[in-house]
Amino acid sequence: MSHGYESGRLNLPFVGISTFGKRPYQPDWDRLEADVAVLGAPFDFGTQFRAGARFGPRAVREASTLFSFGHAGAYDHEDDCTYLGSDVRIVDIGDADIVHTDTMKSHANIEAGVRAILRAGALPVVIGGDHSVNIPCINAYEDQGEIHILQIDAHLDFVDERHGVRYGHGNPMRRAAEKPWVTGISHYGIRNVSSTAREGYEAARAMGGDILSVRQIRAMGVREAAARLPEGARVYVTLDIDGFCPSIAPGTGTPSHGGFLYYEVLELLQEVANRHEIVGIDLVEVAPDYDHTGGTAILAAQVLLNLLGFVFHARGQRGV
Repeated sequence: MSHGYESGRLNLPFVGISTFGKRPYQPDWDRLEADVAVLGAPFDFGTQFRAGARFGPRAVREASTLFSFGHAGAYDHEDDCTYLGSDVRIVDIGDADIVHTDTMKSHANIEAGVRAILRAGALPVVIGGDHSVNIPCINAYEDQGEIHILQIDAHLDFVDERHGVRYGHGNPMRRAAEKPWVTGISHYGIRNVSSTAREGYEAARAMGGDILSVRQIRAMGVREAAARLPEGARVYVTLDIDGFCPSIAPGTGTPSHGGFLYYEVLELLQEVANRHEIVGIDLVEVAPDYDHTGGTAILAAQVLLNLLGFVFHARGQRGV
């Protein structure tokens, strides 16, 4: 089997243009032919503390080149299978245009990118940006049937309105819960001092939310946590990097100690991918300037690529 080393360019991670995973770049959103399309959403005007997530897509793309060796996929000896082989077509469609200080125009441009991906029949993967970019992502699913959202996050993000702000990074799960096509939300990793008041937690539960902290998930185990998602639900995954412990993910605007470790999230996502159809993914709040080791961006890229591997392996097992 050819691994791409025998002929042509060696194309090491530090060579060439940093598309996601060094996959092909397709700037024409009307000509998408892929199984997965990656869209950058470099918007961080919704932040309430440290800015800088606008540089997240660029950092995660560069970090993802670390995992770009060869073209024959990645063999996992524990699972005894090869993930993301040449049969999985992944393209990078660049970034949504961001209009500085204009949240609504910027969000509309992000939504247009996600809608283009869905029209092409590809799986959207959006790299933020702050968590407000989830709002246009979920808007794009208006005509895609019912979905359930799995949120991995330190914060509930269920603020309705504060000083007139309805579309910041503290609002996305409230805006999602209002959508008739969102049947419920699993809020996993929520902990400590949150940006959402008690009333927000009560509203989240009343609107179909299942809220679990890191300690609660550790006590029950990730398999039981995954089993709490409604059977047969089509799942959209939104992963805030501050869901992880800042000991391994310091590069974020609102770090919260006591978060998940790598394998906890990895095993949870693998369980969910095996049980459910994953219909969309966003990963947000990577702010690389707060982590000069680059480790946070590497973690983000590794989690995304592993999740994509799980999704398409599970599809193959189901004969999809």
